[in-house]
Amino acid sequence: MSEENSVEALLEEARLAAAMPPPEERFRLREAAGFSRAHIAATVGVGRSTIANWETGVSDPTPPARLPYLRILKGLAEIYPAPAGPGDPIAGLFASPSPPVPTAPPVPAAFTSMETLRGPDGRAIEGDPGPCVRCGVETTYQSTDGQPLHSGALCQPTTPAPTAVTPAAAPVVAAAAVPPVPAPVPTRPQRRSKSADRAQAELAALIGRAVQEEAERAGGDEEAAVKALIKRAIPDVMHLFNETRASARYDYTAYPVLPDILKKPSKKDPDQIWEARPRFHHPGYSIKTPGDVRVTALDVNAAYLSALKCWLPIGKLEHTTGADGVGPKRAGVHLITPAEWTHPHLPDPIGDRDEPGALWVTDATLRLLQRLSGPRYGLTEAPVIHESWTSGATENFLDALRKLLSAAREEAITAGDTLTLEYVKSMYSKFISTMGESIHNREMVRPDWMHNIHSQAYANLWGKAYKAHTSGLDVVAMMGTDELHVTGDWRQVFTEGRGVAQMKIKHGDGKASGEYTVGQVRG
Repeated sequence: MSEENSVEALLEEARLAAAMPPPEERFRLREAAGFSRAHIAATVGVGRSTIANWETGVSDPTPPARLPYLRILKGLAEIYPAPAGPGDPIAGLFASPSPPVPTAPPVPAAFTSMETLRGPDGRAIEGDPGPCVRCGVETTYQSTDGQPLHSGALCQPTTPAPTAVTPAAAPVVAAAAVPPVPAPVPTRPQRRSKSADRAQAELAALIGRAVQEEAERAGGDEEAAVKALIKRAIPDVMHLFNETRASARYDYTAYPVLPDILKKPSKKDPDQIWEARPRFHHPGYSIKTPGDVRVTALDVNAAYLSALKCWLPIGKLEHTTGADGVGPKRAGVHLITPAEWTHPHLPDPIGDRDEPGALWVTDATLRLLQRLSGPRYGLTEAPVIHESWTSGATENFLDALRKLLSAAREEAITAGDTLTLEYVKSMYSKFISTMGESIHNREMVRPDWMHNIHSQAYANLWGKAYKAHTSGLDVVAMMGTDELHVTGDWRQVFTEGRGVAQMKIKHGDGKASGEYTVGQVRG
């Protein structure tokens, strides 16, 4: 390349870089063209995750990939121009000037700091519908001071409202005014939805491809294929996890500095976190003595997969004392003294624990105890919180991965595909079990996540036990993450099936039918 061409290329890059569009515009342009991140990444010579970072604002394009990326954006902006308006660098640089369009007035500063009203369990509380103070679209959610506000400030985009004008400018306003009806949802969320569907289909195809590869290698030996799929489950699920995180709006800490309570003193000894694992037997029934009371042992489907939806701390854990570290948008582990449990016919939500006094529990366990001490249940007193290690949290951190694996599991069940079913089960179970201190997974060290997910599975099982109890069934036993033994017609309470939200009769453990009889304890 000649010196003149080199200078011109450098100046071109400088001109384009000066008008680098914001992340949301980079996303819009790619989506408008229907290109995948992988396609753009291959064209400019970077990885798919780099494109995701550029589109979410995690990082900005840098040489040498910046120039070809900017050229792509310039070309796409000419083909798919954004609605003209102030603050649009692509339109301002590459398109001809156009008259300014009235825009919505900025959101008052007082509204930008408003928080959503939430209950002790962290869920947004609904009330009377009203226009959101931020976007004007009706919502049943509200802020902490009682004003209508979309949950999590997830306001619906609306058409910009016309600005106030003087009477002399009335004809212009009349021509540009919008009818006083709810504005249609812009096309960007629809494109995002299509992109999400396409990305999910691509990831689902990876699952199917892996199963097909191992089935072909095994030459029809199903047992060998299952072993091969289980062996590759950890790297495969980590790849799916990273791909589902590529478009996230925030980053997370994969290797936080851990307090001693989350560290194993040795390979054989556990850390100090109590997960509230249940081992409950109703004192009114004798399981060892057969009697005339019929019991059904039920199995919760994919308990750990469902538990991926729980509040997880995403940043560095911070130490607080008292209840300062407890909040609807914070999670971690807490040192508490639980209240006495006085309901022998229901499992203790703290699990099978003989020693009294304070103990370290997860956020999932604390939230359950807080719910049970609230006005809806009134089953116990609130726990005393001594100290916590927490950070900002979200309930949807693993939701994309959960939905992906749930869909693959459901399709495998419908098709009678044993290989895919075992592969998916191995992926989510190993993903959870190795996210702590494990030599089998070096990509993250988050024992706090592992404990919280385990505890969420136990909390979910407790909820099913409570539902059975309030529906007239006796809970005879509750164990592990997925085992619930009840009396009575359980099908009137739970839907039977193999779906994630369904229950089935438990087989094995010496009980071929999953049904047996027990004797009642007299006196």
